[in-house]
Amino acid sequence: MDSDRIEGAAKQVKGAIKEGIGKLTGDTKTQAEGAADKAEGKLQSGAGKAKDAVRDVAGR
Repeated sequence: MDSDRIEGAAKQVKGAIKEGIGKLTGDTKTQAEGAADKAEGKLQSGAGKAKDAVRDVAGR
C-alpha cells in the first residue's frame, strides 16, 4: 500500500474532525479549513491508489 493512501486517509479524518469542531463551535474558518483538509486527503489518497495500480500492472 502506498504511503500516500495512508497519509491521505489520515488527512481526511483530521479534516472531518476539524470541520465538525468548526460546525459545533460556529467557527466558519475552522469548518472551511477542515473541509479543505478532507478534500486534500481525498486527492492524496486517490494519487496513492493510482500509484498502487501502476505498480500492480508493472509487476505483472
